[in-house]
Parts: sequence; structure tokens; C-alpha cells
Amino acid sequence: MGELSLLSNGVNPVLLVVVPLALAFAVPLIGFVSKKIIKYIPVVAFLFNLIVALLLIPSVLKQPIVVKIGGFAPPFCINLVAGPIGILFSALIALAGLLVSIYALNYIREGPQEKYHILYLLLLTGATGVVLTGDIFNLFVFFEILCISSYALVAYLGNKAGIESSIKYLIQGSVGSSLLLLGIGLLYGQFGTLNMADIANQIHSASSPSIFVPMVLMITGLGVEAAIFPLNAWLPDAHSSAPSSISAILSGIAIEVGLYAVIRVLFTIFDASNFLMFFVFLGVLTLLIGEMCAFSQKNIKRMLAYSSIGQIGLIVFAFSIANTYGVTGGFFQLISHTLGKGLLFLAAGYMIYRSGSMDISTFEGMGKRMPLTSLFFTVGAFSIVGLPPFIGFPSKFMIVRAALSTGELLFTILIGIVLLGTVIEGAYFFRVVQVIYFKKGNGNPERKKAPISGLISMFIFVILILVIGVYPNLITKILNSAASELLNRIDYIRSVLG
Repeated sequence: MGELSLLSNGVNPVLLVVVPLALAFAVPLIGFVSKKIIKYIPVVAFLFNLIVALLLIPSVLKQPIVVKIGGFAPPFCINLVAGPIGILFSALIALAGLLVSIYALNYIREGPQEKYHILYLLLLTGATGVVLTGDIFNLFVFFEILCISSYALVAYLGNKAGIESSIKYLIQGSVGSSLLLLGIGLLYGQFGTLNMADIANQIHSASSPSIFVPMVLMITGLGVEAAIFPLNAWLPDAHSSAPSSISAILSGIAIEVGLYAVIRVLFTIFDASNFLMFFVFLGVLTLLIGEMCAFSQKNIKRMLAYSSIGQIGLIVFAFSIANTYGVTGGFFQLISHTLGKGLLFLAAGYMIYRSGSMDISTFEGMGKRMPLTSLFFTVGAFSIVGLPPFIGFPSKFMIVRAALSTGELLFTILIGIVLLGTVIEGAYFFRVVQVIYFKKGNGNPERKKAPISGLISMFIFVILILVIGVYPNLITKILNSAASELLNRIDYIRSVLG
């Protein structure tokens, strides 16, 4: 196990939280020296985090690293647990954070930029803390950092729509946070500990009613941020009102981190195998509602937001199958969604900037006016739909395989419904691509390009989508280890408690 001293490879997981948090507080001080370099601080922070996370992968594949804050042994200390899941998510958060911060170098020009970069750093620090923490109270603390930063960033532009959406998000998020805190309090009252592994070790000694209530409270509270139906009312307004760089993070990272918290609570703490069939149906319902709502949208960002709800439904369905293929497919789909939806929001952001509208009809002829950005949007759309050779194909294929491997007629029927959702998804994305390439626009015919920083970040997204789509084995080892960590809760408990 790892101590708070440096590990054998010279890297400590606590740096993933400490460095971006420290830089967030350092932004005002650096601003006194030079306002121009502030926008580069998130780039430096998440490049550092990405390097640290990648360096930690070989170590955590052998054994989870447990960082003991204060030198006390768990469960008597605050601890971080850097296992395959934690480092997988940390790397994903750092990667998306890095690419979006590069995009924002020339995209964020309005408003108090210093505040934007502080909140951006805090949002992703909170997300990283959620996936690494080993106790439920710090899960709440990091979760609140993520949520409060998100509320503020949704209202960043200061317009009426942004402020209204932020208030709606704040109200629903506050209710969710309150429910989460109540559930944590009930667990602490029963077991006298906040350590996840320690609670998981004792959970079967308690009566079912006394466990069911905190489980429902915690999952409902976390489900708001995860945008699981019917707790997703905040998402379309928030995503359509926020700057596109923040929409990419909310869709690509924030809701995934909320979903991570839900599955960690379900699988690790409560071992809720008896309730997974409920989540199978909830996932399919969330998928269908998200896709049908997206199909009816004329606003590009609202369409992408509802599409994210549908994707979350698919991921919930995959995890609820609860076999190795299903959980691995769920993690794969998480990565696929982060890359695909991140690319889509970034590309849409510059198309909106050039057309002056979020209405899909104003994108007519955009393929000629912004050829590279339009191409990048098309790649993201095809990947989300699940076409080869993009990353969306192997991730969805693995979920289909997981459902069919159960050998049950019910799952065969449900996967057919899931594929119907994919058909709906394809219909509205192909409609947008048709508008971009096959309709003549009436707007400014001048050929305009996105700034080079935006093109670089989108190009890297495209390369990752293509390379992992063609060579999925590049990430299957860590995905399999992450699935094993989630399904083998006894090994998780032993690795933390010793």
C-alpha cells in the first residue's frame, strides 16, 4: 500500500487533487504578475495531471494504491484509493480538461476570465476528488465543489438564459446534495464510520430497512448530477446556456462523475445486486426518453444535451447487466461518450459563434464555410451513433455482447430496444450532417476557420476517437481491471483495510 510519502515510481496520487486545487487559489496571485498567462494555468494543471495519471496506471494494475492522510490506518483516517477505476477516471478527467482548456484559450473572451479559470480548475478538482476518495463524507465535499463550480459556470456569460438555467440547476442540485448528506448521516449513525470499505465490510450485519433508506437517499442525490431519469430536468437548459467549453465538460465529465458515484455506492458500499434489474429498466427508459427528446430539438446544444441523457441511459443499462462484459462495456462507453460529446460541443461552439445562432437550420452550408470544424463535428456524430471505425462502435458492440451473453430472453428484447434508440440517435445526427453539407446556406459565404488552438484540441479528440476505435485493445487491459475492481468488492475492502 502507498503511504503519503513518494511511491517507488516517484509519483503520489494525492498530487492529482493538490496541484489543480493549489493552482486554482494561485490564479489571483498570478494575475497580479500578468493577466495574459492566467488562461494557460488550466492547461499546465491538467497536462500535469494527465502525465501523473498515466504514470500511475502500471502500478495500480498490480495493486491499488491507498494514500493515508495523517499517517493513520483506514478506517481512522481520510484516505484516497487509487485503483484502476480511480486512475482511469482521473486520466479521463485530465485529458478532457486539458483539451477543453486548450480550446478555451481563444474561445473565452467575454466576462471575468480570472473567475472562469478558477471555477474551471475547481470543477475538475472536485471531479478528480470524487473518483479517488475512499470515504463518503469527502465524496460529498468533492461532489459539492464540482456542483457549485458548475452552477457558477453555467451563469458565466451573465445573460438571462444562463442565470435562469443556473438557478434551476442550483435548486435541483441542492435538493440532491441534501438527500446525499442525509443518507451519509444515516450510515454514519449506524456504523460509526465514513470509510467506504469499512461500511461495505459491515453492511450485511444491518437490517434491510435500515440500509434501504440511506441507499435510496444517496442514489437519488447523486442521480441528479448523473442526469438519470427523472432527475435530469436541469441538464438541457444548463448545457444550452453555458459556454460551449463548459457544456463539453458538463456533458463529458460532470455527469459521468455523478454516474461513477452512483455505481460506486451501489456496487461497493451496498452490494445491491437485488436492485440491479430496476436499474436495467431505468437505463432503457432514460435512453429512450433522451433520444426521443433529442430527435425533436431544433437547437443544436439542447439536442446534444438530450443525447447525453440517452447515452447515460445506455451506460446505466450496461453496468446493471453486472457481468464482466457489461461493466467493461459501461466503462468503454463512458470513455466513448466523453471523447465524442466533448468533440461535438467544441465543434458546435465555433459553428454557433460563426452563425450567430444555436438553431440547426443556420448551419446550412457550414461544410464549405468551416470545413475542418464541420468534419470534426461529423466524426463526433458518427462515433456517438456507433459507426465503425470510431470508438463508439467497439463500446456499443461490447454492451450488445454483454446483454446477449446472459442467455436470457428479457435481455435480448431489451438490447433490441436499445438498438432502436441508436436508430433514433442516428436519425437526428444524420439530419444535422445533411444540413451542414447538403443544404446551401444564405449566410456569409466567406470561408472562416476556428482559431488554431480550437482546431488543435478538436483534432486530438478526433485522433483518439479513431485510434481507439481501430485499436480498442489499447485500453481494454485497464478497462478489464476496472471492471474487476467494481465486481470484486471483497478485494477492494481488503486492499483498503488490509
